Amino acid sequence: MRFLIALLLLSTPAWPDSPRILFVLTSHGQLGDTGRPTGFYLSEVTHPYEYLSGKGYAIDFVSPQGGEPPVDGVKLDDPINQKLYDDPVFRQKLKTTLRPDQVDPDQYAAIFFAGGHGTMWDLPGNEQLAAITRAIYLKDGVVAAVCHGPAGLLNVRLPDGSFMIAGQAVTGFSNSEERSVGLENVSLRLSVGSWTAGAGGRLPAGYFLNQVRYGSVAGCQRSNQG
Repeated sequence: MRFLIALLLLSTPAWPDSPRILFVLTSHGQLGDTGRPTGFYLSEVTHPYEYLSGKGYAIDFVSPQGGEPPVDGVKLDDPINQKLYDDPVFRQKLKTTLRPDQVDPDQYAAIFFAGGHGTMWDLPGNEQLAAITRAIYLKDGVVAAVCHGPAGLLNVRLPDGSFMIAGQAVTGFSNSEERSVGLENVSLRLSVGSWTAGAGGRLPAGYFLNQVRYGSVAGCQRSNQG
C-alpha cells in the first residue's frame, strides 16, 4: 500500500491550490448468496487517507449510492484504523459520501478505487463513475486502485471505444486468490482476473504477492485480503 501512496504523490500533477483526490468506495454490502456482509475494506481507505491528507491533499469520498457505505475489515488493532475510526471528521466523511452526480471531475487530480468484495457488484456497471474516471484519465490525472478496486476500471472506455485498461498490466485480486479464500463459486462477479482479461488487460502479480504497476494507470495488490 505504501508504494501506491508514493505513486499517487509522485504522479499527481501540480495544482495551484490544494490538490484533491477522489476515493471511490462500494455501496454493496452483501457477499453474494453467502449470507455474509461485505463492503469496502477499511485499511485500504484509512492508510492512504492518513498519509495523503498529512501531505496536504484534500480527499473526498464517493460511492454509487452516496451516504454511508458498508465497511468490511474493521480491524482496530491496526493503529491507523483505530486513529481514524475515532476521528469525527473522518467518520463524518464516511457517513456522507458523495453520489457520482455530485462530483465534478475537473476538481480532482487523481481518483483511487479502494477494495473490498462489494466493489464487484456495483462498480463495473456504474456509467457515472466510469465517466468521472475517464475524464480524470484524459486530463493526465492519476487513476489508481488496490485489491478488488480495479472492478471500477473494467468498463471504462476511451472516446474511441477502446477499454482504458486495454494492453495495461493491472493489479488486483486474482482468480487463484479467490479460490484460496473459498469464494470462487460465490459469483462470477468476483473474478477480477477474468474480467480484466476481457477488457484487454492482464494481472501480473503472483499468488498473494505485493505488486505495484505504474503506467497510465497505477495499481497495487496487497499480500492480504481486501
